[in-house]
Amino acid sequence: MSEVISIANQKGGVGKTTTAVNLAASLAEKGKRVLLLDIDPQSNATTSLGFSRSDYEYNIYHVLIGSKKLSEVILKTQIKNLKLVPSNIGLVGIEKEFYNPKAKNRELVLKEKIKELSSKFDFIIIDSPPALGPITINALSASDSVIIPIQCEFFALEGLAQLLNTVSLLKKTINPKLKIKGFLPTMYSGQNNLSKQVLADLSHHFKDKLFHIKKGKECIVVPRNVKIAESPSFGKPVTSYAVNSKGSVAYRDLATVIVRG
Repeated sequence: MSEVISIANQKGGVGKTTTAVNLAASLAEKGKRVLLLDIDPQSNATTSLGFSRSDYEYNIYHVLIGSKKLSEVILKTQIKNLKLVPSNIGLVGIEKEFYNPKAKNRELVLKEKIKELSSKFDFIIIDSPPALGPITINALSASDSVIIPIQCEFFALEGLAQLLNTVSLLKKTINPKLKIKGFLPTMYSGQNNLSKQVLADLSHHFKDKLFHIKKGKECIVVPRNVKIAESPSFGKPVTSYAVNSKGSVAYRDLATVIVRG
């Protein structure tokens, strides 16, 4: 059975897609069979792996409306063991269909589609859009857990309560197995007092939900790193683009913790 992990935060620009792509790539490097599911209409995860809209005809939209199976839209990436279900701006249209009050079990559409592949992958990583709309609800409803990237900057914790309430509500209703796997501080700068303060706040409020490569060591943080920013323009995760960069090390450490369970 696949372990399904959503990367979610309704706040944009927090490193959500970067985390989804690089965690997926790092898990694949470890020999795990990984499927990255891009369900963000911006399709940044898709382009981050080197695909353009002309490279594929069908995407996750066609799966969600029922015209294609998930297995029929999978793309093979340049990274061994890593496959991708692409997205497209047309996915915006699914919102209206999901909001149709006559649609039954609209929160469980993605969960049903994933069942087909549950034995073929070790991990399914879902990159969700920066909103708490029907698409993100579908992602969380289909997931075993969620990783929440937190930007180490002003307003970092803004809106977090809403996401936590949503996770709690889904756990009580349609997905009792859903849990928060952890919070991942991103865009951290050791020279920035604000970054240090945000990290201190996270450590104070969510100490047990931060990722640690070794017990007693500092938690895993993704640094503000130019190589991370550059890598999408080359169609590669940072773990392939700049193998020994601090960003690569952070995501490989995160993958180690995830595999360890």
